[in-house]
Amino acid sequence: MATASPTTSKTSTNGTTPGDVERQLETIRADIAQLTQQVSDLINQAKDDTMTQVKDQVRRAKAQADSVISGAKDSGREAVDAFRDVADTFGDALEDSLKRRPYATLAMAAGIGFLFGVAWKR
Repeated sequence: MATASPTTSKTSTNGTTPGDVERQLETIRADIAQLTQQVSDLINQAKDDTMTQVKDQVRRAKAQADSVISGAKDSGREAVDAFRDVADTFGDALEDSLKRRPYATLAMAAGIGFLFGVAWKR
């Protein structure tokens, strides 16, 4: 009785040999490896693009915040300057009033103090 050796190629019913199947599997493995690499490259590229967009948005937000803070500082300085001007003007007017009409100024200050005291109790 004759037996086939392991190196003898056997043909299946559709005409393919085990060597053909192995070559096809190797081709499929190579294709899968190539597809995996391409998907990995696409993911890395998308990640890089997304990071670039996020960094740009963060830079724009920081610039806007800096602009708002700068504007607030300028407005604050203007308000402090205006308050100083009003305080200086009020102080000058009070001093002038004390020199011209000392009793009337003291009576007015007492009246204003009384009004603040009444309002404070409520």
